[in-house]
Amino acid sequence: MSSIEKYNKRARSINSLLCVGLDADLAKLPEKFQTLQFPQFEFNKWIIEETHEHTAAYKPNSAFYEAHGDQGLMELKMTMDYLIENHPDIFTILDAKRADIGNTNQGYVESIFNWLRFDACTIHPYLGQEAVQPFLDRADKSSIILCRTSNSGAGEFQDLIVEGKPIWQVVAESVSKKWNKNNNCMLVIGATYPEEMKKIRSLVDDMTFLVPGIGAQGGDVKAVMESGVNSLGLGLIINSARGIIFSEDPKKEAKKLFEEINKYRS
Repeated sequence: MSSIEKYNKRARSINSLLCVGLDADLAKLPEKFQTLQFPQFEFNKWIIEETHEHTAAYKPNSAFYEAHGDQGLMELKMTMDYLIENHPDIFTILDAKRADIGNTNQGYVESIFNWLRFDACTIHPYLGQEAVQPFLDRADKSSIILCRTSNSGAGEFQDLIVEGKPIWQVVAESVSKKWNKNNNCMLVIGATYPEEMKKIRSLVDDMTFLVPGIGAQGGDVKAVMESGVNSLGLGLIINSARGIIFSEDPKKEAKKLFEEINKYRS
């Protein structure tokens, strides 16, 4: 089973397109976790147990763990080991936005897919296909390529016109037509740009989108669902981090977003 098939199977089995971002910013953790030996791991474990019922994917951002050196990386590994042991059917994404020349990317591939054992990783397309080929060659894993990102400054480069097309469109077409030989590519499309998402959906058939930008960044669930769902009723991994994990009741907030997604999905 490919990693995309793994995600689709999980999404179907619990009728969910929800992804919870495990962005365990140490400074923002509730006080009860601050004094524990492994605060980020214990917080993540709590969030997982509060939210897994409605969650198809989890996405830690590597920056929140790398910032704490050996301890942070150990707690990221502990989080992944916990998920694999206790919830092996849930899709896992490392939001690391890796990009480098090929032989350096091979090191990233081995670290992320073999040591940490994530199902997928976000990567930059800027260095071209040759550079990211070590990721693409892993047919058992997913490469999630930045295409139209959710941040307010995304258009600085992504909206530049190349031969009559914005760069985000060039990326979408190149990934779907040239890079996706192993059917293991996805695209990052921000919830804050639903019109672009609709256009990209028309260009890439049923390819899956990782969708940041719901919640704190102001993305609209209804607009995302109308623009991004594929012909299978899938094709979206809708991420929320701060709006769930740092809420007063993560379980309630996860269920609320799950239900909102499904309201428009049906």
